[in-house]
Amino acid sequence: MPVTGIGGIFFRAKDPAALQDWYRSHLGTYIDYTTPWQQEAGPTVFMPFAADTDYFPADRQWMINLRVRDLGGLLAALRAAGIEVTTNPDWDMPEVGRFARIHDPEGNPIELWEPAQSAG
Repeated sequence: MPVTGIGGIFFRAKDPAALQDWYRSHLGTYIDYTTPWQQEAGPTVFMPFAADTDYFPADRQWMINLRVRDLGGLLAALRAAGIEVTTNPDWDMPEVGRFARIHDPEGNPIELWEPAQSAG
């Protein structure tokens, strides 16, 4: 198979510099063409959903899922920064991992995923 991974995720923003700073500050991603973010190896799910899914907001074409370590610690830091966090015990699956949702300042949905030990 010629594809070896996701090389980038590109999306429009009203204020790209501010959004870039938000992602860097709250999620630790570094978004830059000259010094790209070096992510850890691990599972990646690449999956289209039905047009009428309720898995993420109907007014959004996509939702990014970020793999994280120490979901509880990250959620505490996000809440302390005033970022609304949504959790739902129904989203968590012992064989897959734990999940939470946030939105960036422009309303883009972000799913945070701490893989189960066997999944990651």
